[in-house]
Amino acid sequence: MTIPFCVNLKDQVAVVTGGGGVLCSVMADALAQCGAKVAILDLKPEMAQKAADEIVKAGGIAKGFACNVLEKPSIEQAHEQIKAAFGPVDILINGAGGNHPKGTTSKEFLSLEDLTAKKEGVVTFYDLTVEGIQFVFNLNFLGVFLPTQVFSKDMVQKGHGNIINISSMNAFKPLTKIPAYSAAKAGVSNFTQWLAVHFSKTGVRVNALAPGFFLTDQNRGLLTQTDGSLTPRGNTITSHTPQGRFGKPEDLVGPLLWLLSDEGSRFVTGQIIAVDGGFSAFSGV
Repeated sequence: MTIPFCVNLKDQVAVVTGGGGVLCSVMADALAQCGAKVAILDLKPEMAQKAADEIVKAGGIAKGFACNVLEKPSIEQAHEQIKAAFGPVDILINGAGGNHPKGTTSKEFLSLEDLTAKKEGVVTFYDLTVEGIQFVFNLNFLGVFLPTQVFSKDMVQKGHGNIINISSMNAFKPLTKIPAYSAAKAGVSNFTQWLAVHFSKTGVRVNALAPGFFLTDQNRGLLTQTDGSLTPRGNTITSHTPQGRFGKPEDLVGPLLWLLSDEGSRFVTGQIIAVDGGFSAFSGV
């Protein structure tokens, strides 16, 4: 991947959670190209190491680490391993997250018939369980909160650092069918603003990227058919995206590097930057 421009991250230690995924592995690559030592964290260590190996093959510095962002001891263990390998952390990209069927309704709109003539396999709002909602919410909100608690201490002690959370279009306009994910991402945006104020005297800046619609391993089956054509939901999304397409992972790189550049954005904190092809600006008419 060729990055659009380079910022000076030489010798900074960057942690990327969810770094084995489609979007975050591209972000990790961009950080490495700018000189950062990149620690790639993932629940699946083989995915983390695969992304790290690609960076090393291209001449960068990276290493994969196993980490469960919902278990503080796991995060603390990864932190110690990272400090031993690279040193204290300067940058944290909170990229871990995702949706799950346990927090999803089958239909966009509830009808009385859904209650009076229950159909097998149809999940209504009333069928959602506490466990399902908690799983999705915790993954997306606590999966940001807990790594930030652990890794930000290095930055505060240094008097300098950058935290980039990954929010979503769902934080601006909740999508149908996925209430837990939408609520959690709204929480991530709110937490980003709260933390930016809380850390404002420490030299640590906190911002978020809010991606629009990007094809990932998690949503590909919902948005595209096996032949590559769009599903009805995929068509709805692209028709409401003024640029008329899904985002490409590389589309996140420019905004990410800008936010990490003290020369370019040193007075920017507490902001949620939409990278969405105009989706959040379009009324549908």
